[in-house]
Amino acid sequence: MTKLYTPTASEFDAARRHRGAIEARLDAYLGLREMFEIGSLRHGTGVWQYSDADFLTSLKGIQPGSPWTMLNRVKSTLQDRFPSTIIVIRRPAVVCRFSDGHVEVVPAYPGSTGYWIADPSDGWMKTYPKDHNQYVNDINRKHNGGAKRLARQLKVWKYRRSVPVSSCYLEMRSAKHLDGESAYSPIWDVYLALSKMHDVGLASMNDPTGLGSRFGSCSSESNRLDAMSMLSTAVSRARKARDFYQSDEQEKAIEQLKLLFNR
Repeated sequence: MTKLYTPTASEFDAARRHRGAIEARLDAYLGLREMFEIGSLRHGTGVWQYSDADFLTSLKGIQPGSPWTMLNRVKSTLQDRFPSTIIVIRRPAVVCRFSDGHVEVVPAYPGSTGYWIADPSDGWMKTYPKDHNQYVNDINRKHNGGAKRLARQLKVWKYRRSVPVSSCYLEMRSAKHLDGESAYSPIWDVYLALSKMHDVGLASMNDPTGLGSRFGSCSSESNRLDAMSMLSTAVSRARKARDFYQSDEQEKAIEQLKLLFNR
């Protein structure tokens, strides 16, 4: 299932073509310390036709009191450079909707450790993308690629079913789940990961690296309630798929997986 949604190499090409122009513009008008690729496409958990290319841009200068000041400056600067492109703010990012692909620019200010970015709900939050990637990579190696396959499974469910839940949250929940498992089984672990999230009510999770802020699941309480309703259905379908799989009723198991992933 996840192989169908694994991005091709060409999905990186469009983003890389825009990177140079974005980097040059921000450096000239706002000042850049560094710019590097983050997110699911770079990290190997992206979903074909759904995931954007993400870049963290660490800005020079004094961090303003409100992240809206930072976001609006970046949006205005990029809009002047790309006047025919739709550019919107979707916290914590400024999204450039190019005709050949979307690029999410996450503006940030460096801290003594990590980076300060706009919190999706309000104010500032600390992020440690390099450390979080390392955490997922370590668990992924332990399970021969299982952590990233599981993360992509959950993201396919999110996108195909339009579930209003954070992709980052799903990725970290996937890694945290498999961190405590001895082996990876696609049907078993998608059920267990979904079930665990349902049991805790999509509660925010502590940063498993111990470095940053808690990972929130949804941008609002209404979205969390909507996501919980969809999650209840997903858990039921994943459980049935697991049970049919155990009973060697493969066609029925596949039928439930198709329902789960809206295939």
